[in-house]
Amino acid sequence: MAISLSKGQRIDLTKTNPGLTKAIIGLGWDTNKYSGGHSFDLDASAFLLHADNKAKGIEDFIFYNNLVGANGSVQHTGDNRTGDGDGDDEQIKVDFSKIPAHIHRIGIAVTIHDAASRNQNFGQVSNAFVRLFDEVTSQEILRYDLGEDFSIETAVVICELYRDSQGQEWKFQAVGSGFQGGLQALCKNYGLDAE
Repeated sequence: MAISLSKGQRIDLTKTNPGLTKAIIGLGWDTNKYSGGHSFDLDASAFLLHADNKAKGIEDFIFYNNLVGANGSVQHTGDNRTGDGDGDDEQIKVDFSKIPAHIHRIGIAVTIHDAASRNQNFGQVSNAFVRLFDEVTSQEILRYDLGEDFSIETAVVICELYRDSQGQEWKFQAVGSGFQGGLQALCKNYGLDAE
């Protein structure tokens, strides 16, 4: 039975799930049909953060144009341009056993592609969720449903995975923090220049 989280909640991932080394983070959403004539293209991404909670370069930014990072420990499974259907719209795989020691935190976000030119925002997105499951057993460990808290935001940090103070175990935090300015604002938040 998966744990259902609410905004701000944190849980132990690897400590309470011994043997969890490979996880899949599934992200999903629906878009409202009154979109103004443009289709929606939402994109999941992962930011690999160092001790100062910043990414250092493009190699620390996993998205549809850079699918694998951190020695292959974090992998985006590919861009879904429509978001149609049930279940996960995009997935990010994480192998905890391979994450380099200098990576302390992984931020998982979703942005709306070309949001400004298409006049779109997360107020037009519903049923957004993240779930984390064991890649080996397919058992769902946790789920966080974002709710309808957003209106003008074009990017949302959905969750973060982070090491405990000893650096041995991984934890999960449901974040649900929105940004205006899309991918550019998100990159800036994590220390990257998205020009």
